[in-house]
Amino acid sequence: MGEKRLSDKIATEILSMITVDQRFVPGDQLPNELEFSEELKISRTTLREAIRILVTNGILEIKRGRGTFVKEQLNVDQLTSSLHDLSNLTMNIKDLYEIRLIFEPEAAYYATLRATDQEIAQILQYGKLIEEKINKGEDRTEVEQLFHRTIAQATHNEFIDRLMPVIFQAINKGVILSEKKTNVVTDTIHDHRLIMEFMEVRNAEGARNAMKIHILHAMKDLGMT
Repeated sequence: MGEKRLSDKIATEILSMITVDQRFVPGDQLPNELEFSEELKISRTTLREAIRILVTNGILEIKRGRGTFVKEQLNVDQLTSSLHDLSNLTMNIKDLYEIRLIFEPEAAYYATLRATDQEIAQILQYGKLIEEKINKGEDRTEVEQLFHRTIAQATHNEFIDRLMPVIFQAINKGVILSEKKTNVVTDTIHDHRLIMEFMEVRNAEGARNAMKIHILHAMKDLGMT
């Protein structure tokens, strides 16, 4: 069984501990990574992937410096019907990326025109942090969200900002699927640099095109086109 399929299986097993066995209830902390991986007889890498699947699906949350917890606002009864869905991670990712393709280039355009100097500086900082995390092999999901959310907020359009939860689903799933694809992370670094260069010099049209290229690259690299 491949590493990806195993992480799906483990994600389902952990979910069953919440919904069926009720070993963990909303608000509970999971065992630490070493103990839990030994208990499940899997590698820590596989456990991390399984946990990230559950985080992406809104079941677990990682609290920095504290550990991994079952989300407090969780309807366990509704989750029972989701047990068979977790293995199909790409179920709706193409639809999500098409929404990104429609939405994010325009967000980059208007953010470049409307952002304050402080907002531009924040976007550049998050972009550099993403690259650092990629180079160190660290999880970049949270910083990816901050990068794209800050761009959306810099449009100063309330409706655009409210669309971000949908975008986050695509970002989170894209990060999970791209972990073992070197070309994806290479394109991410190059594309983010291009987006930031255009935003820094207030070239809105360039930022729009760079964001579009970035999302098209991701769709191609992840086998959606």
